[in-house]
Amino acid sequence: MPGAAGGLMRLARRPAPEAQERCELCGAPIGAEHRHVLEVESRNVLCACRPCSILFDRGDGRLRLIGDRRVAVDLQVTDVMWEQLRLPVDVAFFVNRKAYYPSPMGPTESLLTLEAWNELEQANPILRTLAPDVEALLVNRVRGARQAWIVPIDECYALVGLIRTHWRGFTGGAEVWRQLAQFYERLDRRCR
Repeated sequence: MPGAAGGLMRLARRPAPEAQERCELCGAPIGAEHRHVLEVESRNVLCACRPCSILFDRGDGRLRLIGDRRVAVDLQVTDVMWEQLRLPVDVAFFVNRKAYYPSPMGPTESLLTLEAWNELEQANPILRTLAPDVEALLVNRVRGARQAWIVPIDECYALVGLIRTHWRGFTGGAEVWRQLAQFYERLDRRCR
């Protein structure tokens, strides 16, 4: 996902208490909890104040407000279906019928066949409700987990930033796995 890396680290980091974040569209001060807007072409995520987020609620073709829908999904996917998705890892997110997986180097696109996605979508009709560009299906199958959520795309970028920030060595190290467990727990709490 070109351009996404610039915002990844910003989403993964928490600003210092004395630091004042600003809307990247108008420059107004914003709090730690704020909305994001996606630059569709570059895939950059921009911090937005409330007035700017309202302005881009319907999008203008170039910028789209990233929603806040978080839904836990009882994903119907067999191990064979997962293998057909051609993912070399057990954590992935799907946007616009494309698959990405977080890695220490950033988000990596996986070769996803249309047939594999269609089969997944047919078994899980809720996937047809994903908002283009700004919502994703996030799947965690690590160590036997079978978790899936519909999330805003900035949540996926935050996950990638977390992995980039905390990954150590070949297996990631204990800290990254602790951070990932906390990430998934927070996500479960925020789901409706």
